[in-house]
Amino acid sequence: MASISFQKAQRWYPGADTPAVPGIDLEIEDGEFMVLVGPSGCGKSTTLRMLAGLEEVNSGHIFIGDRDVTKVPPKDRDIAMVFQNYALYPHMTVADNMAFALKMAKVPKDEQDRRVKDAARILGLEEYLDRKPKALSGGQRQRVAMGRAIVRNPQVFCMDEPLSNLDAKMRVHTRTDIAKLQRDLGVTTVYVTHDQVEAMTMGDRVAVMKLGELQQVDTPLNLYDKPANLFVAGFIGSPQMNLLEGVAANGAVELGGYAMPLGEAAPHAEGKVTVGIRPESWRIVAASEGGLAVVVTVVEELGADGFAYGTADLDGTAVDIIVRVGGREAVHKGETLHVVPEPSKVHVFDTATGERLS
Repeated sequence: MASISFQKAQRWYPGADTPAVPGIDLEIEDGEFMVLVGPSGCGKSTTLRMLAGLEEVNSGHIFIGDRDVTKVPPKDRDIAMVFQNYALYPHMTVADNMAFALKMAKVPKDEQDRRVKDAARILGLEEYLDRKPKALSGGQRQRVAMGRAIVRNPQVFCMDEPLSNLDAKMRVHTRTDIAKLQRDLGVTTVYVTHDQVEAMTMGDRVAVMKLGELQQVDTPLNLYDKPANLFVAGFIGSPQMNLLEGVAANGAVELGGYAMPLGEAAPHAEGKVTVGIRPESWRIVAASEGGLAVVVTVVEELGADGFAYGTADLDGTAVDIIVRVGGREAVHKGETLHVVPEPSKVHVFDTATGERLS
């Protein structure tokens, strides 16, 4: 196993006006599950491919353990890659697919068989070893691709959106399998996804990227509770955080006739700010208590809880608001809710710079 260090690693594609990754600095601990997350085109897959040796590093360095692998060929980096499209050989059995890299490395046949059987037992593939990939489900094929990586006993796993081809139910099941497998094996893993729910549920730490640059690297809960800027606040969380622009003065922010107290979040904030409130951080109050008036347009009933989607009039502009409600609360389309935030759960950001003030 090994740690990973990106030291101002840059990737600039020929003919591009700006670098895909301007120069990333990131430390990944030995045995850690690090998730790179962000919207399409943010540079997360490019960063992973630089680590794997599939993309050139134009400047800076990448270390695996104490070894500088910046110019080392992919086959000599001791990395196993799991791709989005499985990349299995259709004419080979599951066992042969899993053993292929070992065969190319001229590992003795009895050692190949032992490693394949061990991996198949871990992944629940023992009864499928003689089947061809076409006889397997999508989730089983992805486990075969995982098995092919496991048998190599690499220092690092690189996973590039491995679940994106699976249906929703299989994706939930397989992400649990991958997280458990990584914990059991203790192999340093770098996992790329655009799905922030995947990132939050799988990673020891999560690196949020935008335009090739790291916005915040932290534990999932810290990203959720203390987003560093407006981008992270809006990206992490499902449904996403409510972000409301207003003017702060005297410890409160004016939102369409409702003076929302900032409490301890940012009592000295002045001028244009953006207030962030998670859907579960609203409290529904009686109309006589004031609060922000929200006209409900859609109600999602999910059983244990639900979400009311509506709009609030902020100085003539209709702003979308999401409020989490109890699964059995009678909230209806067209109804007006009055909501106030929990004072300790208000996030305040500078509207101009996007940086966190609270």
